[in-house]
Amino acid sequence: VLDIYYPKNTKNYSTVVYFHGGALKQGNKYIPEYLKNKGLGVVAVNYRFYPDVSTAVVLDDTAKAVKWVYDNIEIYGGSKSLIFLSGHSAGGYLTSMVGLDKSWLDKYKIDSDKIAGLIPFSGHTITHFTVREEMGITDRNKVIVDSMAPLYHVRKNAPPYVIITGNRDLELLGRYEENAYMARMMKLKGHQSTTIYELDGYGHSMVEPALPLLLKFVKEQTSKILKEENN
Repeated sequence: VLDIYYPKNTKNYSTVVYFHGGALKQGNKYIPEYLKNKGLGVVAVNYRFYPDVSTAVVLDDTAKAVKWVYDNIEIYGGSKSLIFLSGHSAGGYLTSMVGLDKSWLDKYKIDSDKIAGLIPFSGHTITHFTVREEMGITDRNKVIVDSMAPLYHVRKNAPPYVIITGNRDLELLGRYEENAYMARMMKLKGHQSTTIYELDGYGHSMVEPALPLLLKFVKEQTSKILKEENN
């Protein structure tokens, strides 16, 4: 189930698909207030929760939502070439996984390389702690990097990638550091458009100060894509 917010009397606008947080176990879809009346569409997505379903099913729900946007956004006036993925915490993890591990969207015949941009807020880049719980690992601080980790899927041709976290001393344990390592490895892999922001003064609840950075990136990337399409 999802909600769509979009501008009236506007064509070919950009759309942000936004995934809420909640450890893959709870939460509810919402449209960030800051993104309203900015000339872009926002699709807020719900997904099922662990342990009612496996974490793999949670990811598949996410991929299905992205497919829905690709299949339907033009009906509402949006552009398929201007679809961005974002989300906070668990939603940031889902953003990175669906955008970097091509298998989730390949299943629905969507090339994740065509996503206009990925903007995760304070998401795991190692294997999510709820995925580790499902594996029987009770120590939430035990680091695992397997196919359910965004770090496992570092690659050169991924969409532009903007990582935003809170301050390293105020964040959840190791959250900034794993994202900083992710950014470094993307660059070493040859990815030309990875940026990381650390928001001083903010911890894990850093959505509001991150939203202006998201909007700035969406506007810049939209302008770049439209320019390339017109040449």
